Amino acid sequence: SFAAAHSHDEYLARLRSADAALDDPTEWLFSWGYHALWHGHLDRSILDAISPTRPIGIWQRSCHEFYLNTAAIEALGITEDTMQDGTPAASMVDLAAGHWWESGFFTLLLPLVAPVFLTPERLVAGLEQMVRYLHQNGVTAFNEPGAALMPGLWELYEAILGADDTPFSSYFLVDAREQAEAGVEPDDCLAHAAQQIARAPEGKVSFFADQVKLFADGAIISQLMQMKDGYLDAEGRPDPHHHGEWLMTPERLEERSRLYWDAGYQLHIHVNGDLGLEVVLDTLERRMRERPRPDHRSVIVHVATSTEDQSDRIARLGAIVSSIPSYPVGFADTYAEVGLGPERADVMVRNASVLARNVPLSFHSDLPMGPSDPLGMMACAVNRVTQSGRVAAPHQRVSALDALRAVTIEAAFSWRKEDDLGSITPGKLANFTVVDDDPLAVDPMRLGDIEVIGTFFEGRWFPVADASRANRRQAVDARRRSPIEPAVDVHGDHHGCACAVVRHLTSAIDAAGRAA
Repeated sequence: SFAAAHSHDEYLARLRSADAALDDPTEWLFSWGYHALWHGHLDRSILDAISPTRPIGIWQRSCHEFYLNTAAIEALGITEDTMQDGTPAASMVDLAAGHWWESGFFTLLLPLVAPVFLTPERLVAGLEQMVRYLHQNGVTAFNEPGAALMPGLWELYEAILGADDTPFSSYFLVDAREQAEAGVEPDDCLAHAAQQIARAPEGKVSFFADQVKLFADGAIISQLMQMKDGYLDAEGRPDPHHHGEWLMTPERLEERSRLYWDAGYQLHIHVNGDLGLEVVLDTLERRMRERPRPDHRSVIVHVATSTEDQSDRIARLGAIVSSIPSYPVGFADTYAEVGLGPERADVMVRNASVLARNVPLSFHSDLPMGPSDPLGMMACAVNRVTQSGRVAAPHQRVSALDALRAVTIEAAFSWRKEDDLGSITPGKLANFTVVDDDPLAVDPMRLGDIEVIGTFFEGRWFPVADASRANRRQAVDARRRSPIEPAVDVHGDHHGCACAVVRHLTSAIDAAGRAA
């Protein structure tokens, strides 16, 4: 493994070292974690200079972009013709630069690169690493909102996540975008979803019944979310060349949301930009007008950038919010300089605004976009201290109690599991986390330093090993240094990208069922 790089020269030096460390000249070199705002420009020619013969694949920090060198492009048989499928995805490919993003990556490249990238060996290593990582952070249940099930993957989930010594529950949602990209017609979507749910309707590894994941715009970490007022360049001027992308076009979002809403499904909708959020809220408003549903609990997932008026609409529509509290902590300083400007960057993730309107609020990590560390998520939301040491939008800080609720009972509420998880109450599952200090009593700046001693799961005690506790302390220290440090306990694994591989298939950790 290789430590995270903090500049263009460091990043290229790490790649050269990784290339030199491989004995087989034909073995692929994969890396996850690249970001242009920290590592400088990257393209096919730069990767060709690392090696003109070895296939190289770079997974961008957001997991929504990918870069290949010429050897990799040729090894996969990619040509201009194969990248033209007549859909919007074709516009999200720059073959000359060796760059794929959003639907261009998910629809056109991933099916080609998956056989060499998502190998059984990497998936097994990633799942085993993730089990250790989630346990050391005190997670007793997670939800992957959008399950992409390649052949054999569910069997791995059942074998590793369902193992007797795995001390947490794993829940999955049907992925409506994956259905659309796989060519599932609207008339067949409900039957397709029912087949997935029937595969595992209950148990330690299972699908949530009648819940579905939809997608609006692109990734905030790629700055590809759809913004009402566009993006700014490094001089603070409007950048006409920088724009967001749609993962599901508004027309497709409208079509699939109506289909699932009318069938009684709970909607979980990924959205990052304020323009994307406007489309999502308009969509929900049409659903409520056409077929009102009490307690629909539509979950707006991420809500990275928004306005106060949109917080009002979220409350009025009866939606709920699941946010990533690490976004302003890790990215506000840099996004204030490039892309968003200071005002929009600082008010990313308006947790206090939604709470002020009595909107249920839960937290998630989108592992490895953010640390799947409930105490770390609490610290981010309570303090909002950026990498430079300042507080981003102090008025958006929340109390420790509200943050604790967001990683316990409110997370369970967003899954419709509040009768089973999220608090210690007679009749609920007695799964909980033991920590070494009271998160409601410590100095708020020390929230992330509280140590996880172990977890009780299904009546059994699972202590966190000393080595895992040391790993967590190192990860907390790394996050203080830089937001580009990976949110896992291995830094920059250029050979395996193990946990990042699993992230695409097992992401967005919501901690539930833990208690101090």
